[in-house]
Amino acid sequence: MLQNIKIKLQNWLPKLLLTRLAGWGAGKEGGWLTKLVVKIFVQHYGVDMQLAKNPDLTSYVTFNDFFVRALREGARPIIGDTNWLALPVDGTISQLGSIHGDKIFQAKGHEYSLEALLAGQPILVEAFRNGLFANIYLAPHDYHRVHMPCTGVLREMIYVPGDLFSVNPLTAAHVSNLFARNERVICVFDTAIGLMVQILVGASIVGSIETLWAGTIIPPRDGIIKRWIYPVRGEEEVIELEKGAEMGRFKLGSTVINLFTAEAVQFAPQLNHGSISRMGEAFAEIRTMLATNELPKI
Repeated sequence: MLQNIKIKLQNWLPKLLLTRLAGWGAGKEGGWLTKLVVKIFVQHYGVDMQLAKNPDLTSYVTFNDFFVRALREGARPIIGDTNWLALPVDGTISQLGSIHGDKIFQAKGHEYSLEALLAGQPILVEAFRNGLFANIYLAPHDYHRVHMPCTGVLREMIYVPGDLFSVNPLTAAHVSNLFARNERVICVFDTAIGLMVQILVGASIVGSIETLWAGTIIPPRDGIIKRWIYPVRGEEEVIELEKGAEMGRFKLGSTVINLFTAEAVQFAPQLNHGSISRMGEAFAEIRTMLATNELPKI
């Protein structure tokens, strides 16, 4: 009964208005009020501030400053084995596994298509058909910066407008096409294992999504798909990010989805539905390496 009420409330509540208000408030310098909100948040969600580079709660000027706090050096070492990819975020594995044709498993009784998730980009849809996916949910207490699982050259970024449903496990189990309905930022990389996509999914109360190369992508929320193309390897102003490098961040929590081409990697055997993700730990073992001239054109 309570679960049904929670789901129905998401349909009834003005999610965009609430998200804008949350984003506005989180960016304000509220003095004592900001310090009180941060203290209550830490206590309520059990945030481990010993992992933070700056553990002093009273030093954060805005809630956003606290929420995107950096980790102390050595808190999340990056797996050094070059045959392994690193987990990109702290969080919980919602789902991971094979893409069947163009269908991705969301929860029991629910799946969504690559075409819908990737905003109908035909080259990308074909590249990841029968590939692999991983969906990692970031809870409020988690570290909210997003890192690279492997070294890659940024080729394309797509902003897709959409809904602002919560992306917690309850919503994923009851709202069809959740991750293909919510707004998101799709980042496409050329890597040694082929194309790799990392998607930052928006959600209710997520005031902002940022990338390191472009700054704030959301807001604004213009209601139109936007696409940016970047230089290829060897060209001027190429954007190359090393394995473990920060690539983006959420101002309030959400989900990261990774897509890999067929036969590119094999996920670490200890990872499955419900597994804890710790940024930098073993994510997937490389199965196939590609030469630069073998990468598909986008």
